[in-house]
This record gives sequence, structure tokens and C-alpha cells, in this order.
Amino acid sequence: MSMKQYAYKGFGKNNRKSHWYSSAVRTGDFIHCAGQGGYLDEHGTQPKTVPEQIDQAFVNVDIALKDAGGSGWPQVYRINSFHVSLDEEAQEAMVRNFKKWMPDNHPTWTCVQISRLGGERMWVEIEVSAYDPEGAKKEGTSKA
Repeated sequence: MSMKQYAYKGFGKNNRKSHWYSSAVRTGDFIHCAGQGGYLDEHGTQPKTVPEQIDQAFVNVDIALKDAGGSGWPQVYRINSFHVSLDEEAQEAMVRNFKKWMPDNHPTWTCVQISRLGGERMWVEIEVSAYDPEGAKKEGTSKA
């Protein structure tokens, strides 16, 4: 099985240069997405509220998955979310986005409250794993 690394345009490519990691890695039929925050641009600008950061983190996960050849959130089977404040507001924003982005999918989810994340004013980070056999064929990383 082969491995292919991705860094999407803007913030993803900047982080690849500055922090030496990929936005996503494809191994065969699977896409493993690095934790995505709610950054709005290549400079890491963050929205001013937790729900807005969560909303944007979901957008950024979708971008990372599609950049790696996937079709986005419906292929996600595992979610880990990290929160500086895991209060009711954050939980509600996560569930609202699950229903929006994955109306027919119920992946596993682990959510953890932590003291700090990688960026200043960063209050949430979401990492996912997705199953994408069709995209693997297109990307040339399929086991078949």
C-alpha cells in the first residue's frame, strides 16, 4: 500500500512549510486528516466565537478531505475533537454541524477538553479519518 501526502492551498501549504506536517495523508482507501481549526485564511485568522470556529473547522476538514481526493464529510468514520472549553455551546455546535455535513452518517466521535491548542485564540481542532475506495483508485493509491 502506498502513501500520499497533501497540503491544501493557503493555510495547509503554509503549515507544511512552517510546521512540517501535511493537512491529510492518504494510505490506500483511507484518508487521515490532521486536526483542522477554524482558521479563515492562510494567515490563521480565527473567528471570534467558539460556534463560528467550529463551523469553519468543519469547512476546513471538508477542504482537506477533498484536496486528498475524497468526497468530503459523508466518508468520515472517525472524529476526534479537541476543545479549550467543552461546554454546552461547543457540544451543540458540533452536533449541529454533524447533522448538516453528515445527515445520513453517524461516525464515532471522541471529544476532549484540553488546556491549549496550537494557535493563538484557537479554541477547537477537529481531526478525522475517512474511507474512500473510489478516490484511492483515482489517486493511484488503491490496494486493488
